[in-house]
Amino acid sequence: MVLVVVMGVSGSGETTVGSRLAAKLGWKFYDADDYHSSENKKKMASGIPLNDEDRIPWLCTLHDILRREESSRQDAVLACSALKKMYRHILVSGVSAIESNQPEKPEENTALKILFVHLDGPIELIARRLEKRRGHFMPLELLKSQFDTLEPPKAPENFITVSLEKSLPEIVMEIEKAIFSG
Repeated sequence: MVLVVVMGVSGSGETTVGSRLAAKLGWKFYDADDYHSSENKKKMASGIPLNDEDRIPWLCTLHDILRREESSRQDAVLACSALKKMYRHILVSGVSAIESNQPEKPEENTALKILFVHLDGPIELIARRLEKRRGHFMPLELLKSQFDTLEPPKAPENFITVSLEKSLPEIVMEIEKAIFSG
């Protein structure tokens, strides 16, 4: 059973890559954007970056989805920005990641084993992609705030970094190799 989170700044292709990977492998796919509150979407559409307080309930919901998939032994891919180390920790450990002084619930005793796939590329490339995107609540003006917030994953986190300068099939193949070789 494998859980993969395809992460990166808005416009890096988390949804495109994640949905293609899930379709190729026959796994369940979730897009984290579908789980944002209407307040979060309004805020972003107005050009206001989300803060930690906006994101924490959303991340806890996403953790619960991944926990449910793990419990049912279902392989799954989640497309999620997961920009900060703390956000990735919440995806792995749920509410216990932020309420460390609270006794853990029995079902949250074990952290989820998640492979984070960081889609990495230059801001100019991602800006060009965002300019072409239509009908999304995330405006181009917020891209710099995404890069400012980004804390790229590093050891001991379980991750790989994939260059966005590769083609979509090359990116999917690189992720697939990482999943099945380790």
